[in-house]
Amino acid sequence: MSEATQNQNQDPKPLSDEELAAAAAMTATDPLADAQAELANLKAQNADLADQYLRAQADVQNARRRADDEIAKARKFAVEGFADSLLPVLDSLEAGLAIPNVTIEQIREGSEATLRQLKSALERNKVLAIDPPPGTKFDPHHHQAISVVPAEQEPNTVVVVLQKGYQIADRVLRPALVTVTAPK
Repeated sequence: MSEATQNQNQDPKPLSDEELAAAAAMTATDPLADAQAELANLKAQNADLADQYLRAQADVQNARRRADDEIAKARKFAVEGFADSLLPVLDSLEAGLAIPNVTIEQIREGSEATLRQLKSALERNKVLAIDPPPGTKFDPHHHQAISVVPAEQEPNTVVVVLQKGYQIADRVLRPALVTVTAPK
């Protein structure tokens, strides 16, 4: 056998510690490269999250601006429906004043018709009269007592309404001015 063939068949000689460390270093991944790859990955995630945050902030600001615009429009045009329902009343008053040589009966008739129109417009807009009949229990949330008088009715009840009150939906615009019975 040749010497080269004989060397191939023999066991390789053991590697030294330095050779083993060098071989391990070559086969193992480089910790610096791993850290740099992880850092690059984290930087990309950070940039993505920062972009998402900025977009979310912009969305919130846009939503807030739209809501503010809607509120401003609602305030600006809140009375549009109410004003629209009062226009026929205005037209009736102007038409009545435009007629020359009107009799008292015509004025009264026109005033009553215009009053009906006004009451109807107020009711359509949920403005309701507070006009308690005599004997109704006094309600400080809807009535304002102007005076207390002795009467045969139950104590603390309405005797007479001096001025109607009004409420819109459930909110009192003006309480009814009433006279109530004195406690016994």
